[in-house]
Amino acid sequence: MSRFAFKLLIIILLPCFLQAQGPDTTYAERLGFPKGARVLILHVDDAGMSFDSNEGAEKALTQGVSTSVSVMMPCPWVPAFVHFLKSHPEIDAGLHLTLTSEWSGYRWGPLSGRKNVPGLTDSAGYLWPSVEEAVAHASPDEVDMEMTAQLEKARSMGFEPTHLDTHMGTVYGTPGFLMRYINLGMKNHIPVMLPGGADVLIQAQMKFSDAVISQLRMLGKQLWNAGLPVLDDLHNSTYDWVIPADVASDDQKLDAYKTAKYIETLKTLRPGLTMMIMHCTDPGPYFKYISDSGPTRKGDLLAMLNPAFKKALADQGIILTTWREIKQRRDQVKSF
Repeated sequence: MSRFAFKLLIIILLPCFLQAQGPDTTYAERLGFPKGARVLILHVDDAGMSFDSNEGAEKALTQGVSTSVSVMMPCPWVPAFVHFLKSHPEIDAGLHLTLTSEWSGYRWGPLSGRKNVPGLTDSAGYLWPSVEEAVAHASPDEVDMEMTAQLEKARSMGFEPTHLDTHMGTVYGTPGFLMRYINLGMKNHIPVMLPGGADVLIQAQMKFSDAVISQLRMLGKQLWNAGLPVLDDLHNSTYDWVIPADVASDDQKLDAYKTAKYIETLKTLRPGLTMMIMHCTDPGPYFKYISDSGPTRKGDLLAMLNPAFKKALADQGIILTTWREIKQRRDQVKSF
């Protein structure tokens, strides 16, 4: 997720939000998990982006320990992944709301049509490559139209998402973008990815001020009061782990390196409900022509398949969950 997008939270919300206090109990506990439990969603981004992305996501979900995934609806390999979801209805799958198209030789455009959302597109009709460009050109109305189009497309394909999240963090780019994202979830009663609890991990990773954390907590309360589950925290740094050159080209070393990193990361989880983002991909010989992130993504997949990581989850008492489960739990809770 883009650091630019999240850092803009410093200026996007009303000053009165600054007095918001953290919850006295975790959202995990409010959802009925044991007091002090560390509850984790192991989430795979970017399904539908490519054949390789689909292969990695499917393996992580069916052979590994990943518990959730989200789909980039404007991308060309979405039909194949939706077909997979229909044959695996137990899979927890949401929408990776896609408002940017970042790769130079592999692009996609808006589902709502360039004429309807001109501010979201570059001169060639593709979504802007960066969050900064989307923020500079697009309006909240255009963002809302495109997010709605992506939800409607999913439903027209028989795919009802368990949650909404955001590609490259673009919905966090402006106050208008963010509120349209949250309102889309509340209107459709679909959970949205927003860390609204203690936020120890995300504050450390993104260098957020206490004021920004207070703002996130206020938005979390808004979502909870609308009947939706809320994350206590978000782990969003796995894409930034630097892989040594001698490791990137050796699958055995890559597996060991990434698995060790994930196991060490489990120790940093605090009590509450945390979502950990990863990008499990099984890159074939042509993925390098899309992106140079193949080793990072393959390492994520190898770690999710590694028995040592599964054992570490058990040894550390981590409770795995899904967006579907926490929505069901929230539906049973009567009050804040």
